[in-house]
Parts: sequence; C-alpha cells; structure tokens
Amino acid sequence: MNRTTLSLIACTVALAAVTGFAAFDPPAASGTSAAGSATERPVERTGLLCPAPSFSDIADTAYTSFTPVTRGADSGGKATLEAAAEQSADGKGGGKKDQAVLTPKPPGTPALGDTSGSDTPALIGTADGKYAPGWTVQETTRIAAGTGRGLQGVTCTPADTDFWFPGASTAKGRTDYVHLTNPDDGAAVVDIKLYGKSGAVKTTVTDGITVPPHSSEPVLLSTLTDDAQTDLTVHVGVRSGRVGATVQAQDDAGGGDWLPAAADPAGSLVLPGIPKDATDVRLVAFTPGDDDADLKVRLASPNGSITPAGNETVHVKAGMTNAVDLGPVTRGEPGSLILTPTDKAVPVVAALRVVRGKGSSQETAYIPATAPVGRRATAADNSAKGSTLSLTAPTADATVKVTASAGSDGGSPATKTYTIKSGTSQDIGAPTGGKGTYALTVEPVSGGPVYAARTLTGSSDGVPGFTIQTLPSDRGLVAVPRAEQDLSVLQR
Repeated sequence: MNRTTLSLIACTVALAAVTGFAAFDPPAASGTSAAGSATERPVERTGLLCPAPSFSDIADTAYTSFTPVTRGADSGGKATLEAAAEQSADGKGGGKKDQAVLTPKPPGTPALGDTSGSDTPALIGTADGKYAPGWTVQETTRIAAGTGRGLQGVTCTPADTDFWFPGASTAKGRTDYVHLTNPDDGAAVVDIKLYGKSGAVKTTVTDGITVPPHSSEPVLLSTLTDDAQTDLTVHVGVRSGRVGATVQAQDDAGGGDWLPAAADPAGSLVLPGIPKDATDVRLVAFTPGDDDADLKVRLASPNGSITPAGNETVHVKAGMTNAVDLGPVTRGEPGSLILTPTDKAVPVVAALRVVRGKGSSQETAYIPATAPVGRRATAADNSAKGSTLSLTAPTADATVKVTASAGSDGGSPATKTYTIKSGTSQDIGAPTGGKGTYALTVEPVSGGPVYAARTLTGSSDGVPGFTIQTLPSDRGLVAVPRAEQDLSVLQR
C-alpha cells in the first residue's frame, strides 16, 4: 500500500473521530436512533458550569449530582466539581475554596452536597469515562427573606458561545445578574446586548467584558444601562473563548429564580410545565432577524389544545421585545404553551414568567422555550413529595419511558411507561423506588417529539416556593459516522 493510500485512510479515520465528538445527540422527532449512516456511542467527556448561587447571607444551597447508567460506557473515569477562582473584572483578588461541595458517585446513584451563605463560588465540573454520559448537576437554593426569597433552582450547563435570555429586566425592584463562567485556560471576551420594547438599548460597555481563566463574573444588568425596562431580551455573545451563562432574575416583592438560556431561535416553540395553580403567566418574545413574526398561541392541557381567549395570536416586531400578559391561563389544569407561525416562519426566542400565590405570598419562576428531549433527558434532585414531571407531545402521540433512580438513601430503580396524546400536556406521577433524593430519566420510545419540565416546590412561612427546569437532551450520546475502507477512490 503506497503512502497516498495510507494518508487517505488516516485522514478518513481522523475525520470520523472529529465528527463524532462534535455531533452531540441531535434531537429526533421519534426519539429513535438515526438511520444507518451513523451509530451512537456514549460521550467520553462532559463539562458543566454551576453559577454562584446567591448573594444572600441566609441562602442555603443543595447540590445533586447524577449520571444515568448508559450501555456501552467506559468502565473507568471520574467526575469532579471545583470552585471557580473568584476574581473581579480587573483580575485582582479571588482564590478558590478548598472544599468540594460533593463527590459524584458512580452511575445510577445520586450524590448530595450543600453550602450556605453568600460566599459560595461558581463551580466548574468535568467528568470522563463512565461518569460522562448524561452527567447532570442540579443547584437548588432556599432564601428565607429579602430580594429573591423563595426557591431558586438551575441545572448546571456546558460552556457555549451564544445565549438568548428573554424575560430579564432592569425595572425598579428587580435585581438581575448575568453570571458568566469561564472554564478554560485562556480569558474569554463577552459582549452583552440588551433589547427592550423599542429595540436595542444603549449600554455603557462597548468593548466587551473579559472573564479571566477558570473564573466567574456576575454582571448586574442595571449597571449596563440607565434605561429601566420591565421586559428585556439579553443576548450574550462570546467574542473569544467560551463561557457558561445564566441570568439570575430577582424581585424585591415577588421572589425570583434562575432564567436559563432559551432554545435557539426557531419558527415554532414549546414552553412546557406551567403549574396548574399559576396565578399569572407573562410571555416575553423576541425575534433577532429583520422580519416581524406572527405567532399562533395554544395551551396544551391534559384534555387537548386550547386557544387563550383574547390572546389567540402574538405579533413580535423585529428587534424589539414583546410581552403579553396571559393571566391565570392554566385555570386549574397544568399546561404547556405552544407557539407556531400563523403564516411565514420567522425565528423567535421566548420565555415565560410564572407566578404562584398572591400579594406578599407571591413566588416567581421562569420557563424558557426548550428543545425536545431527544434520546434522553435527566433531572436530578427529586423527592417523593415536592417534585412534578410534565410531559408534552405537541404534534403526535408519544410513548415515553420514565425511570426513577435508586435514592440517596438506598432503594432500587423503578420504571414506568406513559402515552402522551397529541396536543396534550400531562403532569405524571413519576415512579419512585428509591429512598431520599433521586433522579429521573425520560426516554421517548415511539411517536412524535416530547418536551419535558420538572417543578420543585417547597413552602416556607406560607410563601409557595417553587422552581422549574426544562429537560432538553442530557447530551449522553454522540453520533459517530460509520466509515469503511474504499480503495476504489484511488482509481477514479
């Protein structure tokens, strides 16, 4: 075999490897494996970033780590969560906390940890081998009083370069931060742009924000502009490097929660998991392109899709943030919002601000538009009381398998299969086999695409604390193209 032949074969093998590790678990409508051109393998390395949980001295934060059991995963490996160096924008000060908040356990068993106070840093996590496929870490914080009081929860996310956050605010009484965490050895440069009801908002930072290596920067939105806006869309674009980005949206009177990045701009969107007792729901939408968007609004309920009276459609002007009050749209039944184009599809990002309770007992959570479950999604930090799983099948019937892991205090996994009718949203009684805190994995078996969200509840002094996390793919599998040697190409 000559040198040219060897070079071509080596190049083909290298290309297959690069492609395999780049194509993370693309969502499929049926939840089945891609056809013959590729095979699926468990990922070999995963990175997660958890923002600093709170600036409150009376905050109590719990962390839950879980890796689902994945067939074909490596037998070795490890997972670690380490404190990010807390440095200011000028690069001075900082340092790391020496004590890890938890030590992840082998696949199938949750690991727990906790901290308290205002000095808990952001965390940078890495997992490889058997710990990597679908590794999920949940950060849940209870704040008894003050700004943002109630229950705040966020699923730690991988680093990326582009994020959209519809639903933020610089209004009086709001304290919204963008948390930027850089896991890499080089500095990252980040641009933050704000869009209000009249378009782009003038900001004081024009040259980008530098996030030092292995550090985290909380950026208070109200310091970027003098323009007080009730509804904002925040765009975080990374000019160099990569970061994890999440918005912490807090209200002096209405509690608060984390606002994760919305799904990429798309013509149709699903926002799953609105609680049945929501007293107020506000839709915030933004289109980043040059065309206006006209969207049909539907609520998927347990008995089918309905159109909210008075809010049949939403018009979103190009480059402007549009907000619509839907009120108590669920009217005693759980639901999910489905947005579809009335005519021409125009890419849109959207999120919901959801309120439970009234008056001084109000609490707030956020639901961004999300991607479908895909092959599998995972939610850590569940309990027999206070956890609700919501499943939505917007376009076709779907069969879904839900597995509850062994608990932090023992027990065995348990699995149930559910059928979700087309156009409906169902709150299901998830199986429980373990004792203590457990994880849920959601796996579509057949039918159309499935969207999911998990709600945690917990009241304190009469305040109905709650937090909602959407469940897109847990990125546990990677599509690896199938390749075979074909020497005939050398003769053409």
